Amino acid sequence: MGSKRRLLLVSNSTLHGSGYLDHCEAQIKSFLGSQVKTVLFVPYALNDRDGYAKTARTKYESMGYKLDSIHEQPDPVAAVKAAEAMFIGGGNTFRLLKALYDNKIVSEIKKRVFEDGMPYIGSSAGTNVSTISISTTNDMPIVQPPTFEAIGLVPFNINPHFLDPDPNSTHQGETRETRIKQYHEEDDTPPVLGLREGGILHVEGDKATLRGTTNARLFLRGKEPTEHEQGTDFSFLLDTKNYQLDIKL
Repeated sequence: MGSKRRLLLVSNSTLHGSGYLDHCEAQIKSFLGSQVKTVLFVPYALNDRDGYAKTARTKYESMGYKLDSIHEQPDPVAAVKAAEAMFIGGGNTFRLLKALYDNKIVSEIKKRVFEDGMPYIGSSAGTNVSTISISTTNDMPIVQPPTFEAIGLVPFNINPHFLDPDPNSTHQGETRETRIKQYHEEDDTPPVLGLREGGILHVEGDKATLRGTTNARLFLRGKEPTEHEQGTDFSFLLDTKNYQLDIKL
């Protein structure tokens, strides 16, 4: 029997020229369907959790779903256990991961996704923490989580907001691609999927497909990066045997 895992991993919450989650609204509604009535929101990536919950609630209600924010619940673990679906929003990935561990919900989220098939939607930082680690986030380490190991819903890393270098720029700092290649200079580092803004990785069980409006760039240790169009089947990334890493989900 295959995995029950269901993930919608979005690069960014807001796309230039549109409102909050507008660019992925159709994919969210299709992903959640009519069976889900209430979504559990995790606003830990931002300091203003009340304001963040208000923004997310307004959007999800416009799509026909009730939204409960985990920070308003008396018991975060119980809230995860009871959730029909989960949405973890963007912000600072280090702050988010620390709060997930502080509230003791990392293992419970993983259990609900793998054992119960709870739909998981992540955006930006929420996508980062769904992966094997937060080592390829773009964020500053403003707080220190107990580990860089994340929830581990997929056995590779994602770099949301992946940005191509501007050939006309005079900026002398490292490009995003350079930084990912530096990551792969370390031993036993998994693939990194560079999701440009507008990109979405949709995972159903053991099948992963690139959705959205932009191409993605895939980085494999020891190999040159490759470009991939919408509709690309990335299912091979879900099996670590395909890139010889000893990672267990």
